[in-house]
Amino acid sequence: DLTHMVHIIDTEHPWDVYSVNSGHTEVITCLEWDQSGSRLLSADADGHIKCWSMTDHLANSWQNTVGSSVEGDPVVALSWLHNGVKLALHVEKSGASNFGEKFSRVKFSPSLTLFGGKPMEGWIAVTISGLVTVSLLKPNGQVLTSTESLCRLRCRVALADVAFTGGGNIVVATSDGSSTSPVQFYKVCVSVVNEKCRIDTEILPSLFMRCTTDPARKDKYPAITHLKFLARDMSEQVLLCASNQNSSIVECWSLRKEGLPVNNIFQQISPVVGDKQPMILKWRILSATNDLDRVSAVALPKLPISLTNTDLKVANDTKFFPGLGLALAFHDGSVHIVHRLSLQTMAVFYGSSSQRPVDEQTIKRQRTAGPLVHFKAMQLSWTSLALAGVDSHGKLSMLRISPSMGHVLDMNMSLRHLLFLLEYCMVTGYDWWDILLHVQPNMVQNLVEKLHEEYMRQNAALQQVLSTRIVAMKASLCKLSSSTVARVCDYHAKLFLIAISCTLKSLLRPHFLNTPDKSPGDRLTEICSKITDIDIDKVMINLKTEEFVLEMTTLQSLQQLIQWVGDFVLYLLASLPNQGSPVRPGHSFLRDGASLGMFRELMVVIRIWGLLKPSCLPVYTATSDTQDSMSLLFRLLTKLWLCCREENHITEPDDTLIDECCLLPSQLLIPNIDWLPINDGIISKLQNKQLVRLQFGKAPGLVGHAVSSQFDAFVRAPGQPKIDHLRRLHLGAYPTEECKSCTRCGCVTMLKSPNKVTAVKQWEQRWIKNCLCGGLWRRMPLSYS
Repeated sequence: DLTHMVHIIDTEHPWDVYSVNSGHTEVITCLEWDQSGSRLLSADADGHIKCWSMTDHLANSWQNTVGSSVEGDPVVALSWLHNGVKLALHVEKSGASNFGEKFSRVKFSPSLTLFGGKPMEGWIAVTISGLVTVSLLKPNGQVLTSTESLCRLRCRVALADVAFTGGGNIVVATSDGSSTSPVQFYKVCVSVVNEKCRIDTEILPSLFMRCTTDPARKDKYPAITHLKFLARDMSEQVLLCASNQNSSIVECWSLRKEGLPVNNIFQQISPVVGDKQPMILKWRILSATNDLDRVSAVALPKLPISLTNTDLKVANDTKFFPGLGLALAFHDGSVHIVHRLSLQTMAVFYGSSSQRPVDEQTIKRQRTAGPLVHFKAMQLSWTSLALAGVDSHGKLSMLRISPSMGHVLDMNMSLRHLLFLLEYCMVTGYDWWDILLHVQPNMVQNLVEKLHEEYMRQNAALQQVLSTRIVAMKASLCKLSSSTVARVCDYHAKLFLIAISCTLKSLLRPHFLNTPDKSPGDRLTEICSKITDIDIDKVMINLKTEEFVLEMTTLQSLQQLIQWVGDFVLYLLASLPNQGSPVRPGHSFLRDGASLGMFRELMVVIRIWGLLKPSCLPVYTATSDTQDSMSLLFRLLTKLWLCCREENHITEPDDTLIDECCLLPSQLLIPNIDWLPINDGIISKLQNKQLVRLQFGKAPGLVGHAVSSQFDAFVRAPGQPKIDHLRRLHLGAYPTEECKSCTRCGCVTMLKSPNKVTAVKQWEQRWIKNCLCGGLWRRMPLSYS
């Protein structure tokens, strides 16, 4: 009567578990995420493989779309095909200023390519009877599946793993579970011939574990319990673990090309010169451990670290860097982080059930009665700074792994490690949640500044590509300190401003098709930065207004976004006299010339559109009927922009500008800005490094740092109307529309679009997969408060 469930959890809300009835009739043997985390493969002991994907891009809504099966043949290994993308980290160049030097694209071929070189998606699985099955996902949704024997003499496969080569081939490692049998390796080539999937296999050199050939240990470890390639894209290095009832031994092997010595007789007949020497592939042991406690689980690092020399001495010199260690969990409940090449212990975690050794004599611990709680499965995060594990009691744990690997490093070295990994996540787009676990409140300011410095050193094109990601990264960092938490609102507002600016400018069309290279949006930016006039109409005269002509329905549909621009400018100018208070949201905009320049451009666009359709203009509540509110705000905004448009020469606003801004509340009603709610996630509750115990289905009643009290003035009370943060629509106090919220920043928006106008659909497409901050969406209950 067992239902084989798949439970999906977002690390920021770990209590919020989403359980899917998998439909598998036998035990699930493998689970594999794709690289983006938006699809999941599950395989069972009956040979059925299912592919799950997000419904409407929601992290807590999944559906089974396609699958394949090898009837009655349990799956022992499963992997997605490689997409050919590999970005290596150069640890030795972490001090370089150019991202291109620190992170380089490695030439790596996809497992299979479509027409034009696009990688073909699909998966590969190995079954217990020695079959390999490949399923390819065609662009039209069809699945091409093919199954082939790994070799002519099929034998039982107890353990297997899959890795990929740079040339686009797949390498499969198998073992029948006995340490007296060889560990076999096969090269698998996948191709599509006449609309059918074809698999070709070839036997590679095999190996026997050292412990079985060592006379002293010959029969000590009868079973191979773990077989793993060190990385998915490193088929030359493999990790093996052999065990008995009480203990284990771990070995690391490397496949190398070696010259084959030629007998002297043949040397005389035909001397071997230079590269003509015959070569042979041979497995060589890199390192092995002494006798260990029994290993229960292994977790491997995912960072593609490029060591210029894999010599162990060089590798040990960089042993403080996270990502060089792999995790071994033992039956006594402890977890060891060991160097992935030398297998030397770098750090140790003792679980609640394991006893911490007092001295060398007590390391051989006495076995207590009954089985100890230990990890059954583990997985390292992308940057190896966090380790998730499920133990033998079904408890899910998250361990924080120090960047210094337990060694005492000075603050600057720790900051450098964190900064280097943040830059890697910024370039690759991977989630940086696990890095935030190690950021203490006193490090936030320093990290934000250094991240900005490194970003400013990059070329203009790369800066443009990374412009929104760095803002999102700064926002998530500032959330961790009570002194910088007000800036979180500013960064989210800046993300929103960048998105609005891009969307509104993209609606402008050149009047003639054979126009110069620059788009109307680029010309608008250029003219607004050149003409520093404080009169909005004089700036407007210099533009080709025919490029701004849009349909009336389009203009009207944009009114909510236009209103936000108008309200925000008014709020900023009204808060200028209080600029001495950095605790107030909006403070950082007052010295941000680039953002103020964007607001100025948008005011000009809105002014022109207002001539076409007056009802699309922002609505202000003014004390005088004759007052031109937009001209007044543009004049004050331009004066403020002139003070800080050059980043290196920021001047203080003069007294007349401050006096005029002081009068604003008596001329116009200052709006309440709807800031994002304080996120209810877990990251800010983990700052004090105390153990946090959570229960599935119950949100914790923990209070992080004193943020909530500080923000009471800016957050809507429970009975007040809610707002759609991205469409700027009021949803009412108790929304009837289904909504989704961001798992990272807490931004709320409606699930279904109420709009049919193309321009608004274009705006909504910007955040259909991810929130503006890059976080995933999750469906909210209708009764959200």
